[in-house]
Amino acid sequence: MTEFKTFREISILWREEKRKYVKLSTISVYAIILENHLFPAFGDNIKAIEESNVQCFVFNKLNAGLNQKTVKDFLIVLKMVYRFAVKLGLMEHREWDVKFPISQERTGIDVLSIANHRRLVKFITQNFTFRNLGILLCLHTGMRIGEVCALKWEDIDIAQGIINVKRTIERIYIIENGNRHTKLIISTPKTKNSIREIPLSRELIKMIKPLKKVVNSAFFVLTNECKPTEPRTYRNYYKSVLHNLQIPLLKFHGLRHSFATRCIESQCDYKTVSVILGHANISTTLNLYVHPNFEQKKKCIEKMTKRLK
Repeated sequence: MTEFKTFREISILWREEKRKYVKLSTISVYAIILENHLFPAFGDNIKAIEESNVQCFVFNKLNAGLNQKTVKDFLIVLKMVYRFAVKLGLMEHREWDVKFPISQERTGIDVLSIANHRRLVKFITQNFTFRNLGILLCLHTGMRIGEVCALKWEDIDIAQGIINVKRTIERIYIIENGNRHTKLIISTPKTKNSIREIPLSRELIKMIKPLKKVVNSAFFVLTNECKPTEPRTYRNYYKSVLHNLQIPLLKFHGLRHSFATRCIESQCDYKTVSVILGHANISTTLNLYVHPNFEQKKKCIEKMTKRLK
């Protein structure tokens, strides 16, 4: 068997291997998880990582206030590195049966109430700025913050009445030659399904059509300049808008949730909503947004029994 190395050393080897075929933004996420969470717990481990070590790590993270989804993401990275180490004969194989406490987390998603949804739309239509337009675009299309920050005027086709979502912007964490820094990058969306065409509402066409005649098509929509705004900056601006309108704070991603929820409430078919959102599969849409209430379930039972008569 090859001479044992520490988990930290093996992780660096694994990360360099991943660079060959994984997007830089994904490598950045791996780096953050490794540096901030896995290295402090397992960095100096050699030969094997025991189940008890992993279980302790899980409980420590949960007790620190992290949710189960986040901790499970950490374990995914841990297992990928561990499998890599075992494959190369750098660590001894161990089976883990890690337990999570029964989840008491809220299963619902946060969305704007219909009243606050209308207030926000009304404010934007009465107080036009390019930054405000971005919020309206998200409310009408379900675009992600990185997608709207990367949107250029050339991506909006008024004649066809569509927005072409084909890029995203994000600040990533990079480690190069031991030096750590961040970098703002523009790349393709996270999955092939995220590259999509979204129809424009009549309200958006009416607002954007005169702008398209005078703007530079190569400029970014939110800044109307050649330089984009980054998601963190735009998120802070969005928060200030909610604060000024005295609307309860909602994460920016809540605009996307609000769009999807309004679509489902309007009885749009689930597959169409899934495609507009750019979900990889319809099950993601169903799990997030489709939660029948008691009356809907009652009607379903009545329809079924009626057909048997």
